[in-house]
Amino acid sequence: MSRPLIGVTTYVSHASWGVWHDAPAELLPRQYAALVRAGGGLVAMLPPDEAPDAAAEAVSRLDGVVIAGGPDVAPARYRAVADPHTQTPDADSLARDAWESALIHAAIDQRVPLLGICRGMQLLNVALGGTLTQHLPDVLGGSKDHSPVPGVYGRHIVSAVPGTLTAEILGTEKLDVPTYHHQSVATLGTGLRVSAHAPDGTVEALESTAPDGPFLLAVQWHPEQDDDPRLAQALVAAARAAATGR
Repeated sequence: MSRPLIGVTTYVSHASWGVWHDAPAELLPRQYAALVRAGGGLVAMLPPDEAPDAAAEAVSRLDGVVIAGGPDVAPARYRAVADPHTQTPDADSLARDAWESALIHAAIDQRVPLLGICRGMQLLNVALGGTLTQHLPDVLGGSKDHSPVPGVYGRHIVSAVPGTLTAEILGTEKLDVPTYHHQSVATLGTGLRVSAHAPDGTVEALESTAPDGPFLLAVQWHPEQDDDPRLAQALVAAARAAATGR
């Protein structure tokens, strides 16, 4: 078949280009598109759409979905009071939360392969009933290993759990990965299992527990900031197989 079409969710923000300054925009950092292309896929952007059936309709036309990184998930989504370090959600981020949650459920219902990245992993967990730790340094003795400098990616080691899909894709050797997050998975969502950890115990990957379920995998780090295409290749391979079977 031709290259699978992979939808990637977008930021909702203000931006400047040409003669336009601080204008509303729906943005996708180019590294996400580069990652999908490196995996062998075609890229479609998925900005928020508030129509009732938009997520299900969009997913039905796609071969795979990537839930990209971005701002903190609104704590109300997992029945929590906001921590002082949690970003205050605005209307755009709330719309993104709702849109991406709908995409996640649509992808699972339609058995369309899905990869979550950073916030994408956190939202996947929340969408399936899990909760988040709102500020990792508070539980790691002040350590900022996962987000050392504002606006700059850090790096740390992750290790996949043997016997998981994550380990099948990446191996069980220690991987040095790009990282930028101050929140993490706390309690697990329904149907998910932990498939990688950082040395400090932070959950670094989740995947489906269903042995015959669709490809459903998410990582806390930022593979789009690295030169390792294996996660994207696995997503595209799963998308190609799923499309052939539909």
